[in-house]
Amino acid sequence: MTGKADNTDITGIMDTAPSGNEKTIEKFDRHVMHSYGRFPIAMKQGSGRSCTDESGREYIDLGSGIGTNSLGYCDEKWADAVCSQVRTLQHNSNYYYTEVQAQFAERLSEMTGCRNMFFCNSGAEANECAIKLARKYSFDKYGEGRNIIITLVNSFHGRTMATLAATGQDTFHNYFFPFPGGFEYTPANDIPALEAKLRELDGRVCAVMMEYIQGEGGVNPLSQDFVDAVFSLCGEKDILVITDEVQTGVGRTGRFLAGEWFGHRADIVTLAKGIAGGLPMGVCLSGEKCSGVFTPGTHGSTFGGNPVSCAGGLAVLDRVASEGFLDSVTAKGQLIRDMLSSCSEVVSVSGIGLMIGIELKTKKAAEVARTALDRGLLVLTAKEKVRLLPPLTITENELRRGIEILIDILEG
Repeated sequence: MTGKADNTDITGIMDTAPSGNEKTIEKFDRHVMHSYGRFPIAMKQGSGRSCTDESGREYIDLGSGIGTNSLGYCDEKWADAVCSQVRTLQHNSNYYYTEVQAQFAERLSEMTGCRNMFFCNSGAEANECAIKLARKYSFDKYGEGRNIIITLVNSFHGRTMATLAATGQDTFHNYFFPFPGGFEYTPANDIPALEAKLRELDGRVCAVMMEYIQGEGGVNPLSQDFVDAVFSLCGEKDILVITDEVQTGVGRTGRFLAGEWFGHRADIVTLAKGIAGGLPMGVCLSGEKCSGVFTPGTHGSTFGGNPVSCAGGLAVLDRVASEGFLDSVTAKGQLIRDMLSSCSEVVSVSGIGLMIGIELKTKKAAEVARTALDRGLLVLTAKEKVRLLPPLTITENELRRGIEILIDILEG
């Protein structure tokens, strides 16, 4: 797949920084590669579900650092856990063991039902790990030649070379040639196309990789029938199912894993973003099939399973597992839907829980995001949609205030 890269989401839609932000922005732009289309805002601090820029303007955050600040900004229990670990042991080589990593692994295993895991630092790294794990599983069992991974058109799996190749969007397949081989693509929610692809590649496929809700692709959920077909067809041929839950996991949809809504447990699951509440953390989890695939020297990460990130992760898991927490995520997602239902500019609302995509009638999502900044509100975009990924801890009152601002913008 090839195509022209699209970098139009937010680049250039705000020409000047609010007074008080300019010094940091000028210094930053002198020294940092311009690989992001940034809004000209320099954030200074955050508390709860709001943050403040260097001019003193406060913003209600309905994006949570693209789903990463799962407990909001500087949650007290989370911060206490992180600071305590910083003063105890900030890093340790993975040649040795640490109690906090063992505790985090045990807790995460209990909450996901997965047997083993590998710790890394990001979603892309977790997906790289999943790709290697699937290919080695197949190599160990069947030998060479069974190494293709099928992913879905419109998917997004990361920005490393392999995860870009795995991403099923033409816009990302540019500039960095040659891309790694071994990836094929099929449309989401098209069972006949999947069946045809598996027949075409018979004996050469080791895994199917998918997001239950395509986040960067536009907050598009898979259908139950399609998910059922993936697991059934793969089960017949000992093809592994990899679910990328980097954005959908850790309670984002009102279940710890989005796969729980669909009634399936994948052979390999990847997590990142909100797993450590804002600290770098990625995890590749596996079930019984892949439990012994990696052996010493076959994979590694210097910072993977960092004690400080694990301490933050334990605080997140404790909160997400607390009584009624996930039900509250579902209820707040419904509140968003209910409030948007009367907005004349809204065509449809997609997603589950606090992962929301808003299709608009006439307005451009990027322009809405810019106007929202002017009104003290942070929102995201995904393709042509406005995307909302609020902190899971946001209160109903905070959510109402944020959505009221958004509706006013959309109706204006």
